[in-house]
Amino acid sequence: MKKSPFFFLTLFSIVIFCFSNCKPDEPDFPPIRTLADVQEDFSNMDISPGTHDETLKFLNEKSWNFRVIAPQTISGQTYPLVIHLHGASGGDPDAHKSTDCYVEPGFENIETFILSPNGGIELWNSFSNQEMVINLILLAKANWPIDPDKIVVTGYSNGGNGSWFFGETQGPALISAAIPMASSYTTLSTNGSVRVMPIPMYVIHGENDELFPVEETEAWVTQSVDAGSDITFVVAPGLTHPEPCEYVPYLKDAVTWLTDVVWQ
Repeated sequence: MKKSPFFFLTLFSIVIFCFSNCKPDEPDFPPIRTLADVQEDFSNMDISPGTHDETLKFLNEKSWNFRVIAPQTISGQTYPLVIHLHGASGGDPDAHKSTDCYVEPGFENIETFILSPNGGIELWNSFSNQEMVINLILLAKANWPIDPDKIVVTGYSNGGNGSWFFGETQGPALISAAIPMASSYTTLSTNGSVRVMPIPMYVIHGENDELFPVEETEAWVTQSVDAGSDITFVVAPGLTHPEPCEYVPYLKDAVTWLTDVVWQ
C-alpha cells in the first residue's frame, strides 16, 4: 500500500524529537572551587576565644582537618602563632586534637593562636602536607591578628622531625623559630656537608629515648652549631620516647627562650 506524505512527515518528526529530547543524562559536575572560595571559607571560621575543630575544603576535592585554639582575649593587637605537628598517628582522624598533652600547657603562659593540622598517614615533609601547612600559615596570616615575626613550629617525634623540616625550609620567611622534641633529623647533606639552620631552634630530647638515641640527635645538633646554626640543645633526664606529656616543663623553658631571646 502506498504511504501518504503525511506518514513520512510524522516519522521524521518522531526521529527529530528523540534526538533532541532522548539524550542520555549529562553528568552533574560540582562547581569548580577557586582560591577565592578557600579564602572566603577560612575568613568565615570562628576564632572566638577557645578551641575550634575545623574542616577546610581546599582544591581538587582535598579537605584539611585542623584544630584552632584562639587566645582567651582578642583585642586590637597581634598574637604569636604556634604550628603544632602531631606525632605519627597511623592516620588517626583525631590526631590533630592531641593538644592538651604538651602544647597547650607548654604555651599556657602566653596569649597565642595554636593551629594543629592533621597530617594523616604521611610524613610532614610529604608534598601534600607541605601544601597544607604552608597554605594554612598563609591563610592565618591573612585573616587572623597574627604577628608575622612570631610564628613558631613545634611537635613531638614525627612532629619534631616536621618542626626541623619546616624550620629549615620555611624560615625565616614564614617561620621565626622551631622547637623540635624527641626528634631524629640529620643535618648532613648527601654530599657530606653540614647544613646551617636559617632560624633559631630549641631542641629537646629525652635522655633514655629508645627510638631516637639522644647521642645521634646531639651529634647532628653539634655539627650544625659548629657550622653556624643557632640551636639550643636540652636533654630531659630519664625520659623515654613514649612520654610526650612529660616534656611540658622543658617546653615551658623553650617558650621563655622564645619570648626573652628570639622575640624580644
